[in-house]
Amino acid sequence: MHSNVNNEYSITRVSDDYWRITINHPPFNIFGPQSIPMLNDVVTEIESDPSVKVVVFDSAVPGFFQTHFDFVPPLETTTSMPPGPTGLPPLPDIFVRLARSSVVTIAEIRGRASGVGSELALACDMRFASREKAVLSQFEIGGGFTPGGGPMVRLPRLIGRGRALEVLLSGCDYPGEIAEQYGYVNRALPDAKLSDFVDTFARRIASFDKQSLVDIKEMVNASTLPSEKEVAAEWSAFITSVQRPAAQRIITELMKLGLQKNPDVETNLPKYTGEVNLPRLP
Repeated sequence: MHSNVNNEYSITRVSDDYWRITINHPPFNIFGPQSIPMLNDVVTEIESDPSVKVVVFDSAVPGFFQTHFDFVPPLETTTSMPPGPTGLPPLPDIFVRLARSSVVTIAEIRGRASGVGSELALACDMRFASREKAVLSQFEIGGGFTPGGGPMVRLPRLIGRGRALEVLLSGCDYPGEIAEQYGYVNRALPDAKLSDFVDTFARRIASFDKQSLVDIKEMVNASTLPSEKEVAAEWSAFITSVQRPAAQRIITELMKLGLQKNPDVETNLPKYTGEVNLPRLP
């Protein structure tokens, strides 16, 4: 077993054909512009290694798988980045490449997967969650803007139109058990059994013929993944919406309440987005 590490993502090669990618950006695993090249490096390494068959994403930060985008850096820091190999902007490019990769990808979700964290999980082939500790959400509507990393075009294919609209229009939290019922995750397991289950499952996949794994994933991809045009349209809608006055006002108010600093705000984000969206008294 050997590892290589950047500031936020470490690759542990459990074997030549089975890797673990661990997210480690305390205290909340917030995803910022600086995270994009680091995650891109990870995906490029996955793409370029001929031996790896299965990759598991997990977290080293208690309570958080990966959370939302960092609201402190100017938006231009992100929008000025050159497009990736698909021609899409960097973040949607990374998620499209991950989804279309020949490698089987699994999200092991323990803690909060909100915003980008949910989008990373949705870009993976499968998701397994802690029954007691996993929470998934697309909180963006509560911030006055739309998501950008693919959930508007991935969730309906995964959980159906009605439930996708429920998740996206409410901005509410979905604990592991409800996420399992909805199909947001494949299974929710007791927390004490989650890692062993995922490890055993990943090792089983890694034991199989790689070309057969590739063929199966390609055929499933053909009928289940959104087009790059749809992914591009979602990112464009996000960039437009986050610049609107309503979004800027709500984000400013959330930052004043302690977003990205106060653990209670990060842990109970739906509560705080609900408060800042209450009608104002004249």
